[in-house]
Amino acid sequence: MTLDINTLLAILAMAFATIFTRISGLVLIRHVQLDERWKTAIEAIPPAVLMAVIAPTAFATGWTETLACAATALAARRLPMLASVVVGVVAVALLRAAVF
Repeated sequence: MTLDINTLLAILAMAFATIFTRISGLVLIRHVQLDERWKTAIEAIPPAVLMAVIAPTAFATGWTETLACAATALAARRLPMLASVVVGVVAVALLRAAVF
């Protein structure tokens, strides 16, 4: 298997873009004073992204996945993101084991 130079350059450019956007966000946020409304909005982004990722699964598959997505959504309202994902994975595993 060979690696084309264009493929390597594309991978390096995407890695740079990813690292740059992550670091620049951290640097820029230090210089911005956020009021409570903005802080609340920013804290709502991770659960919203999680729901955007799992919502198609909830509506495109069976009841097992739909119930697991609902459990994940409920967990995301109270728990940290990683715990919410764990709840979703465990819920779908248990529900699939119970159904089959």
